[in-house]
Amino acid sequence: MSGGAQLSVTDQRRATRHPVHLPVIGEHRQLGDVMLNIVNISATGFMTSGELALGRGERLTIRLQVVGRIEAFLVWNDGERAGFQFERIIRHDDFMKLIKALQPNPRLRSNR
Repeated sequence: MSGGAQLSVTDQRRATRHPVHLPVIGEHRQLGDVMLNIVNISATGFMTSGELALGRGERLTIRLQVVGRIEAFLVWNDGERAGFQFERIIRHDDFMKLIKALQPNPRLRSNR
């Protein structure tokens, strides 16, 4: 894909990330279903572990608890990990509900 994605969300890689272990199925326009293992998530994006045969700028749609379907763009891929940015920022209250659902142990959740 030439030029990469045109993202409406500004680059906010400093956003608080929450560690998770979340296997999800991403929907790719050409490849169909793509298995992902999300290892951390923020209100602006997520990181996966494992090999992923996608290039920078490609899009996936995933389904998250509380949030529902959300599109994400591949920002970087080093072969073993990949970073995605959501097409929109997840609202704070929805994000906190998502983290509570994904991390039932309160010691693992940030106090934000």
